[in-house]
Amino acid sequence: GCAAMTAQNPSSPLRPVNAVTEGDKRVMLKGYDVVAYFTQSRHAIGSPQFESVHEGVTFRFASAEHKALFDKDPAKYQPQYGGYCANGIAYAIPWGGDGDTWLVVDGKLYINGGPGSKAAFMLDVPGNIKLADKYWSEEVRGNHSFWQRAKRMVFRVPHYKSGEELDR
Repeated sequence: GCAAMTAQNPSSPLRPVNAVTEGDKRVMLKGYDVVAYFTQSRHAIGSPQFESVHEGVTFRFASAEHKALFDKDPAKYQPQYGGYCANGIAYAIPWGGDGDTWLVVDGKLYINGGPGSKAAFMLDVPGNIKLADKYWSEEVRGNHSFWQRAKRMVFRVPHYKSGEELDR
């Protein structure tokens, strides 16, 4: 539990992030290559051989070319909302985010927490992006992921819908 708290909450502008601890590294998106989504239109696992550290977070890449692209313009390739599930952030909950469940909209990478989360997000992509942008900027960014998650699991946002409600 403590490793996840440390990994997800660096003392940098990227706080909080969907990262895991590997030794003394805080690895973004369990090592998925954030550039591959843009250059290959697919998810790909990065290699420890091709790493960059940005704002205290380690990003891995499938190739030296992808590393060079990221190093040139990190902001272009970073996932929105710290790599957390975009659908979760639309509810102000920084949780989940699977590197293999994603979409690119208007040149921005959105990670989702699995097929169900992506399906819910896809019900209203512009509306969900608007909500997620609002909650990320006003409430989530810069805060501790675990406290934010706990708060919003108890005190739900006004538009909260359960999985069952979304299915309908």
